[in-house]
Amino acid sequence: MKEKRILLVIGGGIAAYKCLDLVRRLREESASVRAVMTRAATQFITPLSVGALTNEKVLTDLFDLDDEHEIGHIRLSREADLLIVAPATADLLAKMAGGHADDLASTVLMATNKPVLAAPAMNPRMWLNPATQRNVAQLKADGIRFVGPNTGEMAERDEAGPGRLAEVPEIIAAARKVLAEGGTVMPLRRPLTGRHVLVTSGPTHEPIDPVRYLANRSSGKQGHAIARAAAQLGARVTLITGPVALPDPPGAHVVRIATAEEMLRGVQQSLPADVAVFAAAVADWRPAAVPSEKIKKGSAKPALELVENPDILTAIAKEPAQRPALVIGFAAETDDVIAHATAKRKAKGADWIVANDVSPQSGVFGGDDNTVHLVTRSGVEDWPAMSKDAVAERLMLRAAEHLRKTTAAAE
Repeated sequence: MKEKRILLVIGGGIAAYKCLDLVRRLREESASVRAVMTRAATQFITPLSVGALTNEKVLTDLFDLDDEHEIGHIRLSREADLLIVAPATADLLAKMAGGHADDLASTVLMATNKPVLAAPAMNPRMWLNPATQRNVAQLKADGIRFVGPNTGEMAERDEAGPGRLAEVPEIIAAARKVLAEGGTVMPLRRPLTGRHVLVTSGPTHEPIDPVRYLANRSSGKQGHAIARAAAQLGARVTLITGPVALPDPPGAHVVRIATAEEMLRGVQQSLPADVAVFAAAVADWRPAAVPSEKIKKGSAKPALELVENPDILTAIAKEPAQRPALVIGFAAETDDVIAHATAKRKAKGADWIVANDVSPQSGVFGGDDNTVHLVTRSGVEDWPAMSKDAVAERLMLRAAEHLRKTTAAAE
C-alpha cells in the first residue's frame, strides 16, 4: 500500500465509525487517503474527525464552488489508485447500480476509471432483499469488487445475520489484492462481441429417492463469474446451471437443470457456440434406480447401486459436427493437481483445462478466491491467487485473444 492513493467514500450507516480506524490503518501502511462523505454519513461521524485522520480536507458537497474549483469531481475520481466504498449502504449500492449521480459520492463513483472496492453494511433483511441482490449482481458484472458483508449481531437489538461491515483488516487485505490485480471499473474493450459463450456452473443433484440426492460442495461462484465476465466482454452468454443460491448473471440466458443428464441435454441444445466452458462440478455417478417413494429406515441397510453419468466435457470436445472452437474444462483436484489436469486434457480432448486445488484447507468450494493453473497444449501457466471474478475476467480475455488469433490465421 506504500504511496498508494486511496479515495474513501463513506456511506451513511452506523458502521461509518469504523472508517476512522480504516483511515488510521491505511495511513500506517503509508497510503494517502482522501475522503468523500455522503450527507447521511455526516450524521454518524463528523468531517472534522475524518479530516484529522486523513490530514486532507473532507469533501461532502457536489455544488461547493470552492471545492469544485480547487479539485473537481472528475479529477478527484481519477487521481486515486483505488476507491473504497465503506460502508456501502443499500441506497449507495442502488445508486451505483442504477448509474445515479445526484451527490458528490455517486458522481465520483460514476466518473472514475479506477478500481472500486465496496464493503457493504446494512440490516440483514436489506442485504437479502432481492433488489439489493440484483444491484450487487449488476455491480459485480460491471467490475466492482466486494469485501463482505460478514454475518453476526447488528447494532439493532435482536437483529442478526449477513450485513455486518467487514473488519478493517479484511478491507485492507481486499484492497491490497485489488491493487495487485489492477484493472478498471469497467473493461474498455468488448472483444467477445458477436461470440456465443456457453458456460456450465454449479453442482448436479442426482436423486436417490423423491427427497434425497447425491451432490457435491460446488457453490457455482466460479462458473457464474465466468458467465458474468463473458457478458461484460460483449458475448452472448448461455449459462446452464445446477441448483445454486446465486443471482443470475446480468445479460446471460440461464437454463436451470438438476441432473447430469439434464445438463448434457441443455448443452447440446445450446450449440453451436464459439467457446464452451465446463465449470460445473458434475456428479460422476447416479443411482441406477430411483424408487417413487421415500426409502424408510429399517433393519436392512438399503443397497445403492451406482452407474456412471455422461461425460459432458468429452461429449462436446469430441462432438464431430458442432464442436466449439475453444473447449475449456475444469479439473477440481485434491492431490497431484497439475498431473491429473494434464492427463484429463488429453483424455477428454479439451483445448484448455483450468486446474485448482479443492481440498478442504484450500477454501475454494464456496469461497470467493481461487488459485488456478491453466493447462494447454503448450504447457502450464501458474496464475497467482486472485478473486474468482478476476480469474473469470482473465480467462475470458485469454479466450477472446485465442479466437482472434485463430480467426486471423484462417483468413
